[in-house]
Amino acid sequence: MIAKARSQTLQWTTLAPALAFVLLAATWGRSLPTALVVLVALFLAAAVLAAVHHAEVIAHRVGEPFGSLVLAVAVTIIEVALIVTLMADGSEKNATLARDTVFAAVMITCNGIVGLCILVGALRHRVAVFNAEGTGAAFSAIATLATLSMVLPTFTTSKPGPQFSTTQLVFAATASLIVYGLFVGTLTVRHRDYFLPLTSEGKVLEEHAHPPTARAAWFSLGLLGVALVAVVGLAKGVSPTIERVVADAGLPASVVGVVIAMLVLLPETIAAVRSAARDRMQTSLNLAHGSALASIGLTIPAVAVASAWLSGPLVLGLDATHMILLALTIAVGTLTVMPGRATPLQGGVHLAIMAAFLVLAISP
Repeated sequence: MIAKARSQTLQWTTLAPALAFVLLAATWGRSLPTALVVLVALFLAAAVLAAVHHAEVIAHRVGEPFGSLVLAVAVTIIEVALIVTLMADGSEKNATLARDTVFAAVMITCNGIVGLCILVGALRHRVAVFNAEGTGAAFSAIATLATLSMVLPTFTTSKPGPQFSTTQLVFAATASLIVYGLFVGTLTVRHRDYFLPLTSEGKVLEEHAHPPTARAAWFSLGLLGVALVAVVGLAKGVSPTIERVVADAGLPASVVGVVIAMLVLLPETIAAVRSAARDRMQTSLNLAHGSALASIGLTIPAVAVASAWLSGPLVLGLDATHMILLALTIAVGTLTVMPGRATPLQGGVHLAIMAAFLVLAISP
């Protein structure tokens, strides 16, 4: 019975990404009626769940923290490609697309995912335990890149508006790539032990289950790529419907970006919460902070290069409200990381900041 159930699960997780990709190819660039939007949404959910399954297979094969890095980078690369594609039309409304997407990703990962994982982990295991050295290093990199890329443009004077001059943009892009490269090197080579899951006593958590074969891991890697392309592509496909619903409800256009960012980050959210429930809080934080760093470290250089041939403006500077939320996130995140242990209170505080971000997105 167990073998049969596993066989069915494997078959389902194999078919879902393939069918979602076929649906994406059939609907790409077309106006979707309501019935087809519902079908797309169902396949989008199936692709998300399949992506989580295949990411966990890869993570089990390569071990932590490599598994978390694979999912974070894969999602971000596809997300960056989507941003550049949408900005290519030079429309004025897309001038803030990169900024809004990156900021939403930072808020969702550093408050939404982190807060939810701490809450789940601490409620199930009394306290959520993680390595303060590795988590603190990752969070300091997020704070630095977010400030350099999205706060400084509001105060520079070389160019009117919250925009970088060419020299400043080259610096921000270079700094983002270098810091992200240093983070990856620290995560995977020099201080890998700082990012391994810990027990409640502070010891490295041992993996007892047998890892999948190399063939199974490569198979899952291919299906993970197909699933993530389908997730991002189908999310873009339903975005006109989301835009229409948002406009009919009289909500700001920025809400669309938040909704799409939440859809794109859904695989990481599910994987992180499941890790927290299994008392692997460090894996959850690796996913959350790795996604935030990848979003900044890859998006800013990509749009900097793309700005050489894009005709529209590139607005990266945050407004006052969002700068306050970013400052609060950095302050609270620092206090959460320093002890290396967190209770449900810290999780609730992060979720309160996330709720404030959502409320202000709906009612600026």
